[in-house]
Amino acid sequence: MGQPIVVVEKPSAANPGVVRFETNRALSGMGHERYRVGEEVRGDRPTDELARRLLDRGGIDAVHVNGSIVTIDLEKGHDAAGVREIIEGLYIHYPDEATTVEGTADEATTDEGEATEGEATGTDEVTADVASEGEAAPAEADVPTDTEAAADESAPGGGGGDTG
Repeated sequence: MGQPIVVVEKPSAANPGVVRFETNRALSGMGHERYRVGEEVRGDRPTDELARRLLDRGGIDAVHVNGSIVTIDLEKGHDAAGVREIIEGLYIHYPDEATTVEGTADEATTDEGEATEGEATGTDEVTADVASEGEAAPAEADVPTDTEAAADESAPGGGGGDTG
């Protein structure tokens, strides 16, 4: 769930060790957001989470975010490998790999390995109780038939709803 951010990496020719990343969406408001290594990143805003992820990566002295621009000050001897991917994945909430819950399919199978409809949905007992009492299931009883709906609409006051 979520969309990846499109990121263009632009190393600074004038300042080695500074890399600018331009994104296709604003990450912050009008203000400048600054984060330094060793300082606690407080808050849950997207810029806070991005700074937390980037500083946890290591090799970064500081992160600066203004609008759609992220500027990284690298530690000496480090490069920006992997930084673009961290920024791109900021709004991805679930990874591509699907995870499964173990044991749920095994509990609803018979000895032959096939699940019966009632066992898989857990509706056998409910259906049997309703059938033995001779009553319609609540979902069926609450739905008006076409004849009832037509009679309701033609009645004075129309639609049968409370207009008061």
